[in-house]
Amino acid sequence: MKKAFILPLLCMLFLSVSEASRQTAVQKIRFSSYKSQTRVVIDLSGPIVFTQNRIADPDRIFFDIENSSLSDNVNSSVPIMDGVLKKVRMSQFNEKTVRVVLDIDKMSTYSVFILEDPQRLVIDVYPEIAGESRKENRGSPKTLPDKDLNKIETIVIDAGHGGKDPGAIGPGGLQEKDITLNVGKKLGEILEQKQGVKIIYTRDKDIFVPLNERTEIANSHKADLFVSIHVNASERRNARGIETYFLNWTNDKEALKVAARENKIPISKMEKIQDGLQMILQDLARNNKREESMRLAHSVQSSLVNSLRSDYSKIEDLGVKYALFYVLVGAEMPSILVEISFISNHEEEKRLAASSYRNKVAEAIAKGIDTYISQSTLVVETFQKRASGG
Repeated sequence: MKKAFILPLLCMLFLSVSEASRQTAVQKIRFSSYKSQTRVVIDLSGPIVFTQNRIADPDRIFFDIENSSLSDNVNSSVPIMDGVLKKVRMSQFNEKTVRVVLDIDKMSTYSVFILEDPQRLVIDVYPEIAGESRKENRGSPKTLPDKDLNKIETIVIDAGHGGKDPGAIGPGGLQEKDITLNVGKKLGEILEQKQGVKIIYTRDKDIFVPLNERTEIANSHKADLFVSIHVNASERRNARGIETYFLNWTNDKEALKVAARENKIPISKMEKIQDGLQMILQDLARNNKREESMRLAHSVQSSLVNSLRSDYSKIEDLGVKYALFYVLVGAEMPSILVEISFISNHEEEKRLAASSYRNKVAEAIAKGIDTYISQSTLVVETFQKRASGG
């Protein structure tokens, strides 16, 4: 009788251990508070599926992470108290579900997305803006961005990919992470010398930096501009050219493909996720970041095309575009992503391998930034004259 009773118990124990081993571990909560948002990041051991809801009395948002369990020694309650969120707390809601709760102080809206490699659930919560529900009078003047655009003091340069993430690889074996690092450091040197600005690099060597941490670096340094450097790739080997992006919703298939590749997710997932960008756009529109990012993108794109065409043939202008790039989400300053050439194209890969071409690219981006700063100065001066009746 004992043996007959013990065997089923052992089987049940084995199944429960096996089931637990298949669950995703919820490992850590961390947060960053900025002027335009509070970002909460949940570190995970693997992929997840979750549901979400907002409920009142008291006001809170909760996320139920399915087939998951809390890791041992995880800090299950993190106080924030930044005027947007009171705290974040986690619990094992049932044996297969971890519930994450954000206790709200004052919030207008929020967005949520998943980042991979490593897996993270990222929640951006946007503060309540005084008077945001009131409609603006048609005759009222346009407000300027928070910072004087003629006082660009700090620029963050983001060399795409790095470390274990090589990015796109050309037919000759050239890796995106090496090109972006070289161009990014050269760009920084030029801007320091010609503009006298402070340069912050998200990486200055071959290391891996998660996508969400790149804009967090820019925000923590209160940067004035964020420029992310990448090289393009396509299944079409004859694809070539230069394009510059800013953050916005898009239904352009090619732009979605580029964003999906840089975000390291399938195009099908990219199409589903980007709908959540509508919430982020409300914040972008409120403080002119979208408009300024677009102006910066046009200035850099024009400079790249015109400068490179003076020395190289078949430089195709693919224009300024927009898409949901995770690396741009949450930036508190004008931000762009530059795709400097197609590493998948044999001829453009050879150009990217040459230091002379990379230097020319860096000089052209720097010139575009210089033009943007000069134009921004005129915008500020014109606005001030009109405001004073001059």
